[in-house]
Amino acid sequence: MNLNRQVTLESKLLRIRPLLVSDFDGLYEAANDPLIWEQHPAHRYKRDVFKTFFEESIETGGALVIIDNSTNKIIGSSRFNIIPGKDDAVEIGWSFLQRKYWGGEYNRLFKSMMMSHAFQTIPYVLYYVDFENIRSQKAMEKLGGYLLDGDEYLSYKKGNKDHKIYIIRREDWKSK
Repeated sequence: MNLNRQVTLESKLLRIRPLLVSDFDGLYEAANDPLIWEQHPAHRYKRDVFKTFFEESIETGGALVIIDNSTNKIIGSSRFNIIPGKDDAVEIGWSFLQRKYWGGEYNRLFKSMMMSHAFQTIPYVLYYVDFENIRSQKAMEKLGGYLLDGDEYLSYKKGNKDHKIYIIRREDWKSK
């Protein structure tokens, strides 16, 4: 796969750049609200749980922070994840934003920026959404994601079948 997963992307509102070890405090400040994680099985608002999440994010080589250009503060993060054996698709996931950025253009904007980057080199972007996370499922539908049937992409999740998989195709994205 030729996708640069450590990219810097800019828009008027947001800057997305690679996650650095020095970002821990700023990212934890954005993540320490229990309501962000209420539909998620991990309690990442707890510092020790977040530390594990942060270290795993760094290790993936595809983690990015999302920065509000007006404040120059980290407001969330996301990742480009390689799907083993699938050179034509990438996962965008492990994403979150501070609550004050919910319900507006920020979620759509940062995912759109990441997808536009991915679609320069690959035809498919996948999102794995927990069956319990209704909020993220609705966000995927608003973004234009199609629900996939079958297990073709679940083996990468080590047998975890507790996800719905949404796909967005480059040709569908171009037509928007």
